[in-house]
Amino acid sequence: MDAMVTGDAASDAAVNASLLRRFDAVRQHSESLAALLSAEDQAVQSMPDASPVKWHLAHTTWFFEQFVLRTARPDYRIFDPDFGFLFNSYYEAVGPRHARVARGVMTRPSAAQVRDYRAHVNKAMRAVLTEARNEPTDLAGLADLADLVVLGLNHEQQHQELMITDITHAFAQNPLLPAAIPGWRLPVQARRDPPGWVEFAGGLVEIGYHGEEFHFDNEGPRHSVWLASYALADQLVPCATMLDFIADGGYQTPTLWMADGWAQVQAQGWTAPLYWRQADDQWWGFGPGGSAPIDPQAPLVHISWYEADALARWAGARLPTEAEWEAAYGDPRLASMTGVVWQWTESAYRPYPGFRPVAGAIGEYNGKFMINQMVLRGSSAATPMGHARASYRNFFHPDKRWQFSGLRLARDC
Repeated sequence: MDAMVTGDAASDAAVNASLLRRFDAVRQHSESLAALLSAEDQAVQSMPDASPVKWHLAHTTWFFEQFVLRTARPDYRIFDPDFGFLFNSYYEAVGPRHARVARGVMTRPSAAQVRDYRAHVNKAMRAVLTEARNEPTDLAGLADLADLVVLGLNHEQQHQELMITDITHAFAQNPLLPAAIPGWRLPVQARRDPPGWVEFAGGLVEIGYHGEEFHFDNEGPRHSVWLASYALADQLVPCATMLDFIADGGYQTPTLWMADGWAQVQAQGWTAPLYWRQADDQWWGFGPGGSAPIDPQAPLVHISWYEADALARWAGARLPTEAEWEAAYGDPRLASMTGVVWQWTESAYRPYPGFRPVAGAIGEYNGKFMINQMVLRGSSAATPMGHARASYRNFFHPDKRWQFSGLRLARDC
């Protein structure tokens, strides 16, 4: 994993002091999200794709224990030998693990024990970051300690977003429809009717990360891509467009859907986006802030790739490729490229030319998932501040809807 953190011995103290401040901030943010929830809330798993908040808190802690502390501190005392089995996610090279679909049955360890676990690991990590010099080591195949710590922090930020989306899905199953984060609302964009289009000439463009800061390995290598001329909508698709799609029978029209998508519509009984319900001639949605009437001006969210693709086709447009999206990033005419909803693209999640995962268990982070999934670009209102960038590649299977996923239309010129 390319963390790209560099420094010589003279700057080690400054690097580690800065890293320690960031470590404390990221770890505290996870605690702040959990503090809004009861112990019972933190233990629930509402579907196989989601995980209990308690599990997220423990897993992100296990990451530092497994990949940093066990190597960097020979005298480190493992908090509980069973936690490696309970809180490993998918690292086959590390050892066996508890089944993902059954994480919700773990009433033990308790939420209080998980907090103790975090405190134990935090104390040891602070000691490492205070004492360590940023010298080459053999930490999970990465260049140095700082690389691995920065990866762990970005990993925890990913789980902070999952904590929000997973508890939102759980609370949506509760007949009381409680709010996980009272007052939460997606930003409402100023809508143009009809929306505007921003044209791009295409040609040979370069995509992929370039710079000296952190990036995940799947964001590179940087490479050239040929683009035909194209246009992107200057705003995200709003809920009003989905309301029109529903009224026009979009969920009953098989010609709008890919075959797999139409099979999902029929098998799952989809008639609207996830969390939408109709009562007394009013559409209602649900989110971290609880239940609220659908705002037609608000960006559309909680849709699968299949729904995004069908809606784009119904609108006489298409989804952008991830290369088109990245090449257009930063254009001031395009609103809400980040910080609102993740935007589905028509690109399959595959490795870039020349991609090679790093050696060791950390190489399992992204590379082995590069099949049968679709790429989303941007970030959402649930993404921690500073976590998004132009080259960021999010990815999910095309039927998944519980993430903050929406779309931006594209078309050929």
